[in-house]
Amino acid sequence: MGGMTTHAAIGIAVLQFAPTADTEANLTTIAGLAATAAERGARVVVAPEYASYYVDPFDASLAEHAQEIDGPFSRALATIAAQHDLTIVAGLVEQGSGDRVRNAAVAVDGTGVIAAYRKQHLYDAFGQTESDWIEPGPLGEPETFVVDGLRFGMMTCYDLRFPEAARTLVDAGADVILVPAQWVRGPLKERHWETLIRARAIENTVYVAAADHPPSLGVGRSMMVDPQGIEIASLGTAAEDLAIGWADHEQIAGVRRVNPALDLRRYRVTPRI
Repeated sequence: MGGMTTHAAIGIAVLQFAPTADTEANLTTIAGLAATAAERGARVVVAPEYASYYVDPFDASLAEHAQEIDGPFSRALATIAAQHDLTIVAGLVEQGSGDRVRNAAVAVDGTGVIAAYRKQHLYDAFGQTESDWIEPGPLGEPETFVVDGLRFGMMTCYDLRFPEAARTLVDAGADVILVPAQWVRGPLKERHWETLIRARAIENTVYVAAADHPPSLGVGRSMMVDPQGIEIASLGTAAEDLAIGWADHEQIAGVRRVNPALDLRRYRVTPRI
């Protein structure tokens, strides 16, 4: 083991709350939950999708309140992150190239934005048409970031239903997948949510931490699972709360020794143009 760098387990917090059309109020909520998470030992926190601005149903105000990736919302997150020595991942309504906006997730530490992701699979399903308002993110090499030796990747909500999205992050070296979400309630949707989070962890032997809106629009059930799909931190339907789980390289390596699925696979993921 000579020369091998080891790291302590990292606390990862999932924040569950209902973002609104008041960006400052959303930031106040994130600041309060982030402070509590840091007090409890978290180093990384993940907030829900559309954490910067949310209205239901979508309307023209979405574009009016869209921001640049490194705009005021992200700068405010950086201030919170600096105060508590955190990295914060949160959903952001980003300015688009035309009439539509982008559904982005930003990773921010005390220095500013360190990675960004734009939702690739839009929620044109279960009677919804997200693409009326949102433009899909580009395909390409994922942006990841490292905290205390663990590499993190991001995806958003409906992306969970596409195993290729998670596999692409793992191919880029991700040890943990963070998922800001607004998982719309409906028949069996809680089951889908829980099953897909576990599946993405099991098939990739990585941690997955997903933060959702609470009912009545979301399902709640924000959670973190380990590389065997075991739930190690979770919430129910609380309107505003957090849960913290710990991730470490040793657990990942142990699972991969027993189940070297990534080494045994015979297919690669290629973009569909």
